[in-house]
Amino acid sequence: MTLSSFVLVGTILSYDDVRSTVEFNLNPAVNGGPAIAILQNTAIPCQVEVGKKIYVVKDEKKKYPAIVCEKEVE
Repeated sequence: MTLSSFVLVGTILSYDDVRSTVEFNLNPAVNGGPAIAILQNTAIPCQVEVGKKIYVVKDEKKKYPAIVCEKEVE
């Protein structure tokens, strides 16, 4: 079964000049626990820093998921 809509909540654990290590959780949390992913820094559309939250969002109307950043508090 393929999910047509989902939100993955990611926290950047570490990074270097090229890649970031991100821990992802489903929202809402379901069985299976967190997953670890290695992403190219260029795929993250905001400043890469340890502890920053990113989201992988897939809506049923969209063909592909998008990576978005946590909104900055002003």
